[in-house]
Amino acid sequence: MFLAKVIGSLVSTQKIDTLRGHKLLVVEPYRVDAKKRTELVSAGRTFVAVDTLGVGEGDMVLITQGSSARLTPETKNLPIDTVVIGIVDRVVVEQSTVFDQS
Repeated sequence: MFLAKVIGSLVSTQKIDTLRGHKLLVVEPYRVDAKKRTELVSAGRTFVAVDTLGVGEGDMVLITQGSSARLTPETKNLPIDTVVIGIVDRVVVEQSTVFDQS
């Protein structure tokens, strides 16, 4: 599992039938800053993820990739590699809050 920020959406009018009706998001993975350990920083890449929760741009989310992305009831028959599985409220590292949604 990875932390990621929703930075956009993707519209694809031509796609396979099993993907019809599924919202596609552009997500940017984040990691804990290795030196400061007091903030999250971009991992420097982006992915397209299937949204199973109805999240919006700017939300910090929990994603999973690979074969694990197809283990949810909503995605078990989809040819996907990344799925949103949670909305992040807070991240605490070494007793310090590095992200808080509020």
